[in-house]
Amino acid sequence: MKPSTHPSLSHGRRAKGLLVLVPLLGVCVILSLGVGAVKIGPMQVVSILLEQAGLEPLTAFSEQQAAVLYAIRLPRVLLGVLVGAALAVAGAAMQGLFRNPLADPGLLGISSGASLGVAACTVLKVYVFGFYTLSIAAFVGSLLSILAISSLAQENRRTNVTMMLLCGIAINALCIAGTGLFTYLSTDDQLRTITFWQLGSLASATWTSVSTAAPLILLCTVGMLFLASPLNALLLGEANADHLGVNVERVKWTLVALVALGVGAAVAVSGMIGFVGLVVPHLIRLWLGPNHRVLLPLSALLGAVLMVLADLVARTIVVPSELPIGIVTSLTGSPFFLYLLMRQRRTQVL
Repeated sequence: MKPSTHPSLSHGRRAKGLLVLVPLLGVCVILSLGVGAVKIGPMQVVSILLEQAGLEPLTAFSEQQAAVLYAIRLPRVLLGVLVGAALAVAGAAMQGLFRNPLADPGLLGISSGASLGVAACTVLKVYVFGFYTLSIAAFVGSLLSILAISSLAQENRRTNVTMMLLCGIAINALCIAGTGLFTYLSTDDQLRTITFWQLGSLASATWTSVSTAAPLILLCTVGMLFLASPLNALLLGEANADHLGVNVERVKWTLVALVALGVGAAVAVSGMIGFVGLVVPHLIRLWLGPNHRVLLPLSALLGAVLMVLADLVARTIVVPSELPIGIVTSLTGSPFFLYLLMRQRRTQVL
């Protein structure tokens, strides 16, 4: 399906999506901030936020409620918004680059590279950067994976997209095998750390992790938005995009670098969370079409909505324990992935 290039049509669809998703994200954030062991009503949530902004609160609240919301829940929810947006917009961009609806950051080994970095540091007991060691290891692992894939996919000084996808699958398998080896060699405590990281969680969210990840994720997300037009041209094929004046090679490298930056930062603070990058762009595409001017910003919003809701379910469904958020997203993403496979088989795309 070719994207609609008529500006007024794409503006109308984007406005329609924004009118639905922005209020929905606001409601989900307020709901998530209020639900937990310490109950905080929606008006109290708004009042606490207003007071933090130096404005007059709407209703009374206790100091305990304000402390819980500001110190524990708000950084966690904000981190969920950032991670969901990064994974979803990266998935939309990867699907546009490879012209493959099943492409997502996990398929290229970016997430598994991060996991391998964490497993290696954990088992080898490398804690050079103290508390931040595992996050830095995850970020470095994801960057090394995408650099290896990009180098292997070079052909006559051009990046072969098909080769990049195949190399990504091979690197992904290699990283998974490496993580499996370190898991086999790990002690019980190390195994718990590796498993928790692989399943993903926002439980360790702090203002420090938010401030660390936010600049990188915002740079990735905003940068992707500027590449919407080149991605639309790439849907017509590289040769046609080249004829339309798109510097295809520069777009490929920029996209890959932004995806590595955003996904690496997201995995570093939350662990591996699957299927968001696969499912969210498809939902937006089915709803409002494949135009990347619409797809990219709305994928970021819907990714944030789904991540906030998934985290809310993860921390409340089995209280007092907490379910890894990757299990929640995989339970919803796996059936949708199977649906895509069946749908593509019917249309003889695969």
